[in-house]
Amino acid sequence: MAQERTSKVISISLPPEAAAEFDRLAAETGKNRSELFREMLEVYRVERELVEFRRLQRYGADRAAALGIHTEEDVVKLIHEFRGVTYP
Repeated sequence: MAQERTSKVISISLPPEAAAEFDRLAAETGKNRSELFREMLEVYRVERELVEFRRLQRYGADRAAALGIHTEEDVVKLIHEFRGVTYP
């Protein structure tokens, strides 16, 4: 019975200088091309998530400022107000 591959082979094209740099990085880090590519892909994914997080953070800060919410205590007061509980 044939064993299924646990990975998929892809092919990319790079300019010769970029390919040489990629191979140099792989050698410097002691990784093969596949390991280096997977690591770089993960770093790229995390960076994209951070960019989106920062965008949402800026949006939230702008909305809070527009609503007059400047401190964590302001947030706590709003929560109590929403719940109908008297804030100390």
